[in-house]
Amino acid sequence: MIQAIGIDFGTTNSVVALLHGDGSVTTQRYATGDVFRSVLCFWTEDTAARRVLRHAAGPEAITAYLEDPLDSRLIMSMKTYLAQKSFTETRIFGHPFTLERLIGRFLRTLLVGIPPASRIIVGRPVRFAGEFVDDALGAERLRGAYADAGLEGVTLALEPEAAGTRFARSLTEAATVLIGDFGGGTSDFSVMRFDASGGATPLGHAGIGIAGDVFDFRIIDRAIAPLLGKGDTYRVMGKPLPVPPEYYSGFARWHLLSLMRTPRTLRAIAEVARTAQHPGRLRHLIALIEDGLGYALYQAVSTAKAELSRADATVLRFGHKDFAVERTITRQEFETWIAGDLVRLGTTMDQVMAGSGISPDAVDRVFLTGGTAFVPAVRRLFEARFGAARLAGGGEFVSVAEGLALLGQPA
Repeated sequence: MIQAIGIDFGTTNSVVALLHGDGSVTTQRYATGDVFRSVLCFWTEDTAARRVLRHAAGPEAITAYLEDPLDSRLIMSMKTYLAQKSFTETRIFGHPFTLERLIGRFLRTLLVGIPPASRIIVGRPVRFAGEFVDDALGAERLRGAYADAGLEGVTLALEPEAAGTRFARSLTEAATVLIGDFGGGTSDFSVMRFDASGGATPLGHAGIGIAGDVFDFRIIDRAIAPLLGKGDTYRVMGKPLPVPPEYYSGFARWHLLSLMRTPRTLRAIAEVARTAQHPGRLRHLIALIEDGLGYALYQAVSTAKAELSRADATVLRFGHKDFAVERTITRQEFETWIAGDLVRLGTTMDQVMAGSGISPDAVDRVFLTGGTAFVPAVRRLFEARFGAARLAGGGEFVSVAEGLALLGQPA
């Protein structure tokens, strides 16, 4: 018997956890493991009667997109738009979609095969991603997305609080815990007081739109983009001008490169390349865009970032046709690239401590979760304030979903 379902709909990955009648928690297993990529892909098919819009979610969406990037539309990072008033709807092959409807489509696939439960607890960040966000709008749209998926009356819970609830199971006495939850799009912090009987009192929350995706972009921006012409010049009537920096903004999200695959954009880059300081670099950029290599590039970058969490240096390798990258990146170099992001993470952590009204000495344990929690420079932010002995981890990719399910336990 399933007592409750916890759903961690994330910017990059999503996880579903089930609370069983005996109090145990398990995660839903997919072909790719515990996590399910938070992406959608749309395409059209001609039938005898009419043209039909098709879609796939998760790893099948990525496969469909890579098979035909020109004639498909990939939708990713949907969560980052929830609190953006500027996003009202988008048209996909002529069909209008609100954000709630898009996320609803994804959730329906995510939840296929999940047994029903009377309590469904879903996660939300402390602060939604983006600039000029409306957190109330983000929460309202998130509820609307679940309603579109057929799940009315869900309960929203803060993601770091959920992770803290899961961690509290390991406590043997009352404790004040700082939880850091690092996702793909946001990093959230909560301070909670857990009593000896398992009761929890939240003391403070803070969040910021910096997380793993930003770190990936820093690597591309410093190690890859210069090899594709960023920072070079070209000439107009004999006058040197910088290569347009907007050519490289698409690297912020790998699927955005596909939006540059238009004749007009490719002609513009080719014209700049004609008088560029290093024309071959821009021709490599054109080839990457034309051949839809954004995903493969980000896979190589993500692998290098993960290796830098375990080693002092790694080699970023990527190749396509006559474009080859074999770039040694040291951990120290990477940390200089993300130095500004680390400062902002540290400031946000200080904000949650100030808001909670307690000093760092009053924190008994620090629980870090999410993939970016493995980055040594991130861990050092916490070690410097609380000491390494108080840091704990575990279940970095599933702790939020498991904690959400635990929050559904009957009183």
